[in-house]
Amino acid sequence: MQGVRQRSTQWRVQTHGTAYRANSEPGIQRPERCVRVGFHSRNAARGTPEKKKNYFVELINPLVEQYAAAHTSPEDDLLLQINRETYASHAHATMLSGHVQGRALAMFSRMLCPKYVLEIGTFTGYSALCLAEGLQEDGELHTIELREEDTALSQNNFDKSIYKNKIHLHNGNALEIIPALQYNWDLVFIDADKVNYINYYEAVLPQLSESGLIIADNVLFHGQVLDNMLNKKNPAAIRAFNDHVAKDERVEQVLLTVRDGLLLIKKKKNA
Repeated sequence: MQGVRQRSTQWRVQTHGTAYRANSEPGIQRPERCVRVGFHSRNAARGTPEKKKNYFVELINPLVEQYAAAHTSPEDDLLLQINRETYASHAHATMLSGHVQGRALAMFSRMLCPKYVLEIGTFTGYSALCLAEGLQEDGELHTIELREEDTALSQNNFDKSIYKNKIHLHNGNALEIIPALQYNWDLVFIDADKVNYINYYEAVLPQLSESGLIIADNVLFHGQVLDNMLNKKNPAAIRAFNDHVAKDERVEQVLLTVRDGLLLIKKKKNA
């Protein structure tokens, strides 16, 4: 399996598939987008008893990731504050889009100049603020968050932003809220519970404008999509979503290996 190689025991896996190794600076560990992936040999496939081996998939070389960050435009002060505070205090900080992906989202938004943006999964508000950067003067960004604590935290962050009057935060079930938002979406960012990715996609596609773009996050799911033997619900749901989009004749798509994977989806003409 090309691109998969066994790593030494100096690596260890944390929750959400983030692996760490010590670098040259004492006491400092750098996060890397790596994951241990199960792999069965041909002997195992034939039914020969064999222990399952553990491998790591290094999605992005850490030195490349550092180089990319150093050559990417910096976050503004508010985004930097949200980034630091999220990692300092939130139990699920790795869900944050972060510097490079955030700048990518902002770049897509600036290129599209959307009037209506939908985000499914607000978290602490970082990605919404990035997406808001390209909004038209009279544009609106609607973002939906299920968890009440993250909704309150996001609203507090939005209130500090120059985009606060353009951002509309909704708390609740996205599948119930989306039908009530009667807009033609120019840009949609899906970054919520993975088991509903197909449902979110089907809910927003009819409302996507002719030149609109859907961006789905975590479509590599820490590399676990590569392991067809792994039956955990989230990687299985992401594999199903990726396959669903790939087979959908209404759209064209490209999967980018930015951070944990971004799937860009556009409607075909006359679809």
